[in-house]
Amino acid sequence: MDFKTQVAAATAWGKVECDALLLITVAGAAPAGLDKAVASALEAAAAAGDLEWKAGRTLLLHRVPKVQAPRLACSVAADASPKAFAKAVQAGVQLLKSGGARDLAIALSGAAMTAAHAEAAALAVADAVYVYRHTKPSAPADSPLRSTALLCAQSDLDEAAAGLARGAAIAGGVQLARECANRPPNHCTPSFLAAEMRRIGKSHGLKVDILDRKDCEKLGMGAFLAVAQGSEEPLKFIVARWNGAAKTEAPVVLVGKGITFDSGGISLKPAAEMDEMKFDMGGAASVLGTLRAVAQLKAKVNLVGIIPACENMPSGRAVKPGDVVRSMSGQTIEILNTDAEGRLILCDALTYAERFKPEVVVDIATLTGACVIALGHHRSGLFSNDESLAGELLAAGEAALDPAWRMPLDDEYEEGLKSSFADVANVGGRPGGSITAAKFLQRFAAQQRWAHLDIAGTAWKSGTAKGATGRPVPLLTHFVLARAGRGS
Repeated sequence: MDFKTQVAAATAWGKVECDALLLITVAGAAPAGLDKAVASALEAAAAAGDLEWKAGRTLLLHRVPKVQAPRLACSVAADASPKAFAKAVQAGVQLLKSGGARDLAIALSGAAMTAAHAEAAALAVADAVYVYRHTKPSAPADSPLRSTALLCAQSDLDEAAAGLARGAAIAGGVQLARECANRPPNHCTPSFLAAEMRRIGKSHGLKVDILDRKDCEKLGMGAFLAVAQGSEEPLKFIVARWNGAAKTEAPVVLVGKGITFDSGGISLKPAAEMDEMKFDMGGAASVLGTLRAVAQLKAKVNLVGIIPACENMPSGRAVKPGDVVRSMSGQTIEILNTDAEGRLILCDALTYAERFKPEVVVDIATLTGACVIALGHHRSGLFSNDESLAGELLAAGEAALDPAWRMPLDDEYEEGLKSSFADVANVGGRPGGSITAAKFLQRFAAQQRWAHLDIAGTAWKSGTAKGATGRPVPLLTHFVLARAGRGS
């Protein structure tokens, strides 16, 4: 999708040359100050009962007299906020995407087109036209929409253009994350993730290193190796670097959980919905997408992405409940439940991250069903040992319309992880399960400014809308961009 900005006053929207004009209005009253032809068409539709100025209402008109665009669509937003604007844009694109329009122009009535609006529009359009088709030849044909222009006043042009560029980059990262996560587990293997990182590295200027089993054995990654040992698929420990700042500037490190299929191992999951465990590499996918977005924007920041990737499978070689393994940090772990594998691969990755002397470390993982129970599917769970870092991530989520919610890390929650046979157990009891999982990870990031995002409730959707969301690529990209140029 090609995104651009175009100067056009509200009084001239009807003269804009495009295949479809999408007008976003704010609920409550008919928009004022519009091009006469556009205003007349909407007023007539409202008088006939075909359009109400209520949030969520849409209308599509064809061949409106004296309107250059052959299609005029109207979508009513709840208010003028970027969030409401994005919802209205997506609803409007849904009206248009299956038609013949190739060039879309979007206008906002009654409010300035800010950078936030422009970014939201790019993401909304990309989301509305996305179709997974890699293993589904019968999928609906791609939308003919090929370009989107935002109409704005001359005074808003620079700000809108900057927001649109950011939104286009984030949308590209989101789509990459969705594509990787949506692929079946026999397609999206650890080797596939490694190949994708190499591809992105080549096209966007990243330095990429892929470690194999022997490399991980030399490093002493006993926890990561334990999870991978039950599978025939070779593990991959993926490291990518975007060097956009001075070498002396400490990097931001993102660590993404890359379990390309999670059967639960010996602690086998129930059969129902086990197919959705292909999405257990959503953290890894978000790291891929964020690296792509940050590199596309040529951000002046040093960013490292780390992805421990493997399958968690039952076999005669698989790790067993009661096994004790030694992590890269030297701490021993009693594995009481092999289905609590994400924290095992992440703990070695967090230890590995120390070699980069990072400014901050953020791990991202579809880690616990308990987080879904606590927060549902709207906000990701955020845990951090640093108040300032937590605040930055929360602010980034709000700005990106990809929100998170801070969860506690009180010391008392660690009591459940005590073991008689190792330094720590990999699970506690059911109460506070997302918190005890975060407390486990905290042990391996004690010397770092660290945060953990539990995205089990936000990385994918179930039911008829089953599929990856690409979250939290927007949150992470905003977070990284906000740190650009700060220095260490």
